[in-house]
Amino acid sequence: MNIDFIRTFIKLSEVKNFSKLANELGISQSTLSNRISQIEEYFGVKLIDRTTRTFNLTKEGMIFLGHAIKILEVFDSCKKELSEYSKEHEEEIIITASTLPGSHMLPKYIANFREKNPTVHFKILINNSQKSIDLLQKKNADFAGIGSFMNHDKSDFDSIKISEDRLVFICSSDSELIKNVNAQVTFSDLLQYPFISREKGSGTRNMIERHFPDYKQLNEKLEMNDNDSIISAVSDSRYISIMSETVAQKAKNAGLIEILEIKEHPVIAKRDVFLIKLKETELSRLKKQFWNALAV
Repeated sequence: MNIDFIRTFIKLSEVKNFSKLANELGISQSTLSNRISQIEEYFGVKLIDRTTRTFNLTKEGMIFLGHAIKILEVFDSCKKELSEYSKEHEEEIIITASTLPGSHMLPKYIANFREKNPTVHFKILINNSQKSIDLLQKKNADFAGIGSFMNHDKSDFDSIKISEDRLVFICSSDSELIKNVNAQVTFSDLLQYPFISREKGSGTRNMIERHFPDYKQLNEKLEMNDNDSIISAVSDSRYISIMSETVAQKAKNAGLIEILEIKEHPVIAKRDVFLIKLKETELSRLKKQFWNALAV
């Protein structure tokens, strides 16, 4: 019996939706269903009533849920206690993060930590800031890397500032906006071009809405949920967009886009980037070491 399958069953009983949980866990719905089926085959009973459209546990499922919660409590407590005695203890650290911290800032910290602790395995889930916070609150991740606390109270979390960033306008490397190198680009110039925005739940979008109200005047035509897609769209078209300067600079160095300096708005928005965890969360030895390594 795989202990992670039991953990999955408990989460499913809370979420009450196969497709939603599969999305949260980053697995296919068929994989999730197979995990539950293996538990049912092991005990020879049906745990979930599949004859109705609504999610319901069978009587046997309710009995198993009660025992499953106790089993996990004992297993996790035992695992934590034994890890204190094992120098070779293998452990997985799950971090959910938006693109900026997840792909451009945290990797160097992770690489340095793994050099000193080779038995630690990291799992990085790339999501926007809102979903990252949601997964952290549901305890589906140990830490979250975010560029905005969205509508959450920062004091509800323990946080470490890992970097700073600012938002910039971008255009294609052959855009008419940069043909005249001596002319300054004005905000009114931008209004003549189609604009790509980030999706709701994005930390970038949240910062734009809070600190750059003039964005409402932009000619929004598309909404995309990741920086790579935006860079690809902008590089071969008249579209413009706003994104992290850290990400934009790498794309500029690769010859894909150009960064625009706007006469009326030399600074669109500045932000701090954080690694966060739930307040007063009790961490295992290695997770605590990783947290403390970033706090230095």
